[in-house]
Amino acid sequence: MKAVLMAGGEGSRLRPMTSTAPKPLIPVADRPIMEHVLRLLRRHGLTETVITTHYLADQVESAFGDGAGLGMELRYAREPEPLGTAGSVKNAQAQLGGEPFLVISGDALTDIDLTALIRYHREQGALVTVALARVPDPVEFGVAVVDDQGRIERFLEKPTWAQVFSDTVNTGIYVMEPEVLDLVAEGKVVDWSADVFPKLLAEGRGVYGYVAEGYWEDVGTHESYLAAQADVLAGRVESERDGYQVAPGVWVAADAEVDPGALLRGPLYIGPRARIGAGARVLEYSVVGAGSVVEPGAELHRAVLHPNAYVGRRARLRGCVVGRNVTVHEDVRIGEGVVVGDGAVLRERSALADRVLVYPGRTVEAGTELNRSLIWLERATRSAFGARGVAGPPGVDLTPERAVQLAGAFAALLPRRATVVLARDHSRAARVLSPAVLSALLAGGLNVRQLGCVPAPLARLTTSGGADGGILVTAEPGDPDSVSLVFLDADGFDLSQSGQRGLDRILGRREYRRTAAGEFGEVDRTPAPLEGYAATLVKRLGGRGTDGVRPKVVVDAAHGTGTLSLPQVLGRLEVDALLVNCGLDEGRPTETAAERLAALHELGTVVRAAGAEFGVRLDALGERFWLVDEQGRPVPEDQQLLLMVRLTAAGYGGGRVVLPATVSRLAERDAARHGAQVHWVTTAPGELGRAAVAADVVLAGDGRGGFTVPRFSPHADGVAAFAQLAALLAEAGQPVSELVAALPRAHVRQRELPTAWETKGLVMRSVVEAAGTRRIDTTDGVRVIEEDGRWALVLPDPTEAVTRLWAEGPDGETADALLDEWTRTIRRSAA
Repeated sequence: MKAVLMAGGEGSRLRPMTSTAPKPLIPVADRPIMEHVLRLLRRHGLTETVITTHYLADQVESAFGDGAGLGMELRYAREPEPLGTAGSVKNAQAQLGGEPFLVISGDALTDIDLTALIRYHREQGALVTVALARVPDPVEFGVAVVDDQGRIERFLEKPTWAQVFSDTVNTGIYVMEPEVLDLVAEGKVVDWSADVFPKLLAEGRGVYGYVAEGYWEDVGTHESYLAAQADVLAGRVESERDGYQVAPGVWVAADAEVDPGALLRGPLYIGPRARIGAGARVLEYSVVGAGSVVEPGAELHRAVLHPNAYVGRRARLRGCVVGRNVTVHEDVRIGEGVVVGDGAVLRERSALADRVLVYPGRTVEAGTELNRSLIWLERATRSAFGARGVAGPPGVDLTPERAVQLAGAFAALLPRRATVVLARDHSRAARVLSPAVLSALLAGGLNVRQLGCVPAPLARLTTSGGADGGILVTAEPGDPDSVSLVFLDADGFDLSQSGQRGLDRILGRREYRRTAAGEFGEVDRTPAPLEGYAATLVKRLGGRGTDGVRPKVVVDAAHGTGTLSLPQVLGRLEVDALLVNCGLDEGRPTETAAERLAALHELGTVVRAAGAEFGVRLDALGERFWLVDEQGRPVPEDQQLLLMVRLTAAGYGGGRVVLPATVSRLAERDAARHGAQVHWVTTAPGELGRAAVAADVVLAGDGRGGFTVPRFSPHADGVAAFAQLAALLAEAGQPVSELVAALPRAHVRQRELPTAWETKGLVMRSVVEAAGTRRIDTTDGVRVIEEDGRWALVLPDPTEAVTRLWAEGPDGETADALLDEWTRTIRRSAA
């Protein structure tokens, strides 16, 4: 059998190491990652190998040539443009001879038993066999579940935490029959996991999973790169080493020079022609690459030197990576997580703070204490994004400097001269941070439509009207001590998961766009179109009037930005409205749940005193509203959702309603009675709105007071939802209290459990396994459905070390019992 080794990737997350070298050539224990893989192939008799190349292809081909030096026969298939994981193999098809073949990545460290994998493939008579491994953090891989016969049942490439249903992931190692390549279009970008495997699974063809024993590490980040070094040195992965073990765990190449006065404390490796001076200390998990020099008095601890690096006297290096031909002068200090690119120079007495990146060829001058990278800053270990944009306390986490970094990264995502909408709420923090955001966008070469203080729905609508993106700067809802930056795409929705990852990559690498002064963007300060917003809202609701009846309502603006649009809207609606709590109050930019409940009771008092038919309270951003009936009683959020679903489905005679997977399934039954269908979506930001753009959608709701009226806008809008509700209530002709009393009672309970990041994938696999023969739904997390309709949803949080649970039953006790059952399952698996 021949092998295809994929070596065309750029490895952008490993920059600055990969700024000047392809990822397969980055050394692990002083040997290119790809050489470790080639030696593995050779050990299993796979000596005929085709290597696919693209990024810095000449370097790869020059490094290994025809493979004679390794006792192998190597050929190359160069991609003119990246063709994807399947497209690159298709590009090598002519060299495979029409026989079964093995596919393996050239940049993952592993000792998986390939012979056993091939034997399993043949025994199963499989079309494709995917080597699987179990990992603690599966979100960067393809997650898979196999049945009792070894067939893959589900497969999802690079899921969000909400989509994780197992810790068993695709290693990128496959055994394939040659006819698989008939499914791959020649010269097109095609991916195994995203394109080919889903098609095969849908057709029920033989895609098997082999859960491999042994070591596997995708060397994709600085942290995993250092972990791979340590694992090779500690013998946790089977690999071939050159040199001699001169002491336990201390490996030294034959022609290295180590002064007798040097201290070596393993595990460590010293490569060929390296020189260690008297009094130098090379300590645990350090690698001294070929030809490198460590002068007397210097100390390395968990430090990796690439070939031909120089470390001067008394320098101290800890937990860092130093690239090829780097010069580290005397008395330099390098901190944890630092990566120094090839050819850089660190002059005497300079100090690099933890996690600083120095890109190739840069110089740090003598005596400099560098706590910022050249040119980029320290990397983030996890996504900057939370449940709603990027949030944190102003002046602590979201400082003006941090706001500039985030906005600069967003600018680099977009084309030069793109137009971005910038809006804020009335909070003090937003007023302070907005100018910093504006400056970064202009410096990034973008034009900015600056709306100032406006309701969030209007900012989203303006963005979707012709801009390329947008940023909202607001207080964090429910947390008056935090502020958030919400990044929008061209449709006004929160950035998708892929968009967030793109911004994270730019932020981590600090590859901001550098723009000359003459190319700075321009500012458009045209006022927000409040009048046009109000007129369009009433028009697009289809002229749904109240047949001459002017219901009396009380509208509480909560001193928020809804105050700016409500007068124009109320003047056009056929309602007799009493508007309270008008005027912006920057001292009250948001409210807690307890404060909102107290305010709703106060609103109820006004509703009763005014003899109004109902009352609504908007949130501070104008995105949500909460309902009070004519008796002054707040309507619970779950009942408010069911009421809106029933009224909308009945009023529009059907259509589709979009809801998140966490709300009661009673909505589905109620909608069906009125000819409507429910479309379930994930809880990821923006997904409700993206689903609401379909032509037959009449309503979307998040179960927390947020509603989208698609006939007007695909964005959550409290004012538009109120206008829709007023018209539908007038058509229903019944008091709100009677309508609510006629609704079924939902019993959905929620709980959260602390869960370490490294066990989240294991937890989700345990949930799937514990479900047994029960039906499961993986729309969002894993929802286990009982035969009688009860269900429990297990959803790993994407931003916190917790797992969230929901359960629904015919009563609260049953729902709580379901939560208890799955709590026990999760705690057992996470123990």
